Amino acid sequence: MEMSGSIRIEADRETVWAALLSADVLKDCVPGCQEMAGSPDEGFAATVVQKVGPVKATFKGEVQLEDRVEHESLRLVGDGKGGAAGFAKGSAKVTLSDADGGTQLDYEVDAKVGGKLAQLGSRIIDGFARKMADQFFERFRAAVEGPGEGAEDDTVAEDGDAPKKGWFRSMVSG
Repeated sequence: MEMSGSIRIEADRETVWAALLSADVLKDCVPGCQEMAGSPDEGFAATVVQKVGPVKATFKGEVQLEDRVEHESLRLVGDGKGGAAGFAKGSAKVTLSDADGGTQLDYEVDAKVGGKLAQLGSRIIDGFARKMADQFFERFRAAVEGPGEGAEDDTVAEDGDAPKKGWFRSMVSG
């Protein structure tokens, strides 16, 4: 399955780039992520618990950062194994550009699943993948931006493990 999208983040490209390379930010932004360790150079290892339709599984996987062009673009390439539930693998090309005092983040995702997950059908899988991507990038924006004028604190994803709005920006600017 393939999908693409873009978001505008009210932060400079250097801040957005640093957040993309942070294991702490990635852990907080990936829905269901229980553990994330590693570095941009060596790659990240993660444990993610997710329920897709009737199938709930713990996925253990790795993510590598490839084709990095400082402050401009990178490709996240990963795979995860969920035991009897199956596997997931894919990549996301992320491109950053300046946009009205902030940063435009464009992404193109290509993902594949196998095992029991693949038996659920493309409609369920595609809907789940879109939801995961939307939640990740909304959480990412919230972690980087911080509260702006007139911002509401409840703009973060609805479940309780979402990051606090702006925690990354306050860390790098403080």
